[in-house]
Amino acid sequence: MARLQINEVAPRDGLQIEAAFVPTADKIRLIDALSATGLARIEATSFTSPKAIPQLKDAEEVVRGILRREAVGITVLVPNLRGCERALSCQVDEINLVMSSSDSHGLANLRMTPTESLERFRTILESTAGSGVFVNASLSTAFGCPFEGEVPPARVYELVGKLIAIGVDGITLCDTTGMANPAQVEKLCKDVLARWPGTPFTLHFHNTRGMGLANALAAWQAGITRFDASLGGLGGCPYAPGATGNVCTEDLVHMFEQMGVDTGVDLDALLAVSATLPTLVGHDTPGQVVKAGKADRRYPMPRF
Repeated sequence: MARLQINEVAPRDGLQIEAAFVPTADKIRLIDALSATGLARIEATSFTSPKAIPQLKDAEEVVRGILRREAVGITVLVPNLRGCERALSCQVDEINLVMSSSDSHGLANLRMTPTESLERFRTILESTAGSGVFVNASLSTAFGCPFEGEVPPARVYELVGKLIAIGVDGITLCDTTGMANPAQVEKLCKDVLARWPGTPFTLHFHNTRGMGLANALAAWQAGITRFDASLGGLGGCPYAPGATGNVCTEDLVHMFEQMGVDTGVDLDALLAVSATLPTLVGHDTPGQVVKAGKADRRYPMPRF
């Protein structure tokens, strides 16, 4: 049974929508603590305009300040060519490009249609030639759009094919606003794995409607071994009214470990890091296992 690869996205996807700026030193401490837990990759930040996302205005300082561990890939979100140049100067392991499956979400989130995003990606890919950096493309709203509703699977396959054709190394299918269901996830995952068996696919789920773990299980049963997740369940799409956070990393790891699936993650260490989040962000987090304890937790019998 293949070991899962968990990509921790809280330092970017989680912190970017927090109301209060998390100090640079605290971000570095968080990432360093996460990198010691056995996670495969950590999405450390986004090299976007500080005006667009002021919470991540310290991207260079964070990436240059963290402890780099050989077994842990450092990935960053890159919105444009300038962001890519900044990321490459920091010697990241992976850059993540983002586009939408639907025109309306693309315009709301990126001010670009999918066709326009693909053209921008071509330019970015040219700039990475010879760098050795892994280029991943995240396909938002792959399971449904909050404005248009259903996104036909044929549309997803079309865009996946175009992304591979222009040279991306890996693709993340994103349930951006928590609209997916397990049957839909299983079919889409089986289809893309059958059509592009050599491409690493990652699944990115949100728990907006309480189906994040169920969808992750369905993806794994279809053959997916790479997952995004966010410590404490932090994050959420700012362009989806009512959307809550990403699937929670420690809850995801706990589920798979209870099933006997190797995640490579030290769950106790991960829970210890998660327990520091309320102090870091100034509010409670939606993760469940950090509150209830692991399933093997035992309690003393009450006195009768």
